[in-house]
Amino acid sequence: MKDLFTIDIHTHILPENIPNFRKKFGYGGFIHLDHHCPGCARMMMDDKFFREVEDNCWSAEKRMEECNHQHVDVQVLSTVPVMFSYWATPKDTLTLSKFLNDHIAEIVERYPTRFVGLGTVPMQDPKLAIKELERCMKIGLSGIQIGSHINDWNLSEPALFPVFEAAAELGAAIFVHPWDMMAKDKMERYWLPWLVGMPAETSLAICSMIFGGVFERLPDLRVAFAHGGGSFPATIGRIEHGFDVRPDLCAIDNPVNPKSYLGKFWLDSLVHDPQMLEFVAGLIGKDKVALGTDYPFPLGELEPGNLIHSMPWTSEDKEMLLSGAALKWLNLPKGKFVKAAKSQAR
Repeated sequence: MKDLFTIDIHTHILPENIPNFRKKFGYGGFIHLDHHCPGCARMMMDDKFFREVEDNCWSAEKRMEECNHQHVDVQVLSTVPVMFSYWATPKDTLTLSKFLNDHIAEIVERYPTRFVGLGTVPMQDPKLAIKELERCMKIGLSGIQIGSHINDWNLSEPALFPVFEAAAELGAAIFVHPWDMMAKDKMERYWLPWLVGMPAETSLAICSMIFGGVFERLPDLRVAFAHGGGSFPATIGRIEHGFDVRPDLCAIDNPVNPKSYLGKFWLDSLVHDPQMLEFVAGLIGKDKVALGTDYPFPLGELEPGNLIHSMPWTSEDKEMLLSGAALKWLNLPKGKFVKAAKSQAR
């Protein structure tokens, strides 16, 4: 069943050459690439090493080559979350966002059968964020990727609601990815920010949008969360119980039971465990779980779709997770890719 149409909603990409934003803006904290050897580069935050990447992090052609081998038909492209730069001056984050968004849009335009694009926007300034969101949709992107929080704002912050409202009106998909993990100063060893902080960040984002009434007020908003919802699926019972016993603390902005929103948003499939995937699919529905791998990074699923293919499900169920749920989240027809492929072949 490896021939089932497959869309990976969770992949990250960078431009091969990133300007010296430190020099341009007059202050540091921005990422640049140090191409220290062919096909490899160091992601550097000023003079501090952040991560080693290979050419599949910037080369669309290399990605397609690997996707062909891994039976992935379409990748949804989004930037690496460290690039969000919400901490920077809003106008500078906007400049950076436009650079990243134009890069992704160019790839999508060049290879419309293989890629879908998500932009990034300066969420710390909602008015600027909305303007760039509108531009993203005009240049061929399908939505935006945002962080699990915006500096000191959780996603329930009233100032952010107009961005979500604009996304719903524009039909833009939103992908929420953890970043700037909570309590990271207490987790310096064992890679714990990625193993403990990231799952907690995703649960923070989901709970904030539920308790803050975002889903209640915007039922047409299409939001997907990374890493299988992080720790949220395993703690929804505790979340509901807290809502029941302390409504004075939990229900102050939205009186609706949190479990009412199960099936109202999407999660990716990146849980690394068949029992957990079975649980998540049962919790929110197979039509709300979409393949996501975190390509090209090592904490992701190294064989895209392998976990889904291993499940004792029908081919129809597997295809729903491999592409059907993604197409619904993106609000795109499967035929879009077929028609584009035929047009390219002419």
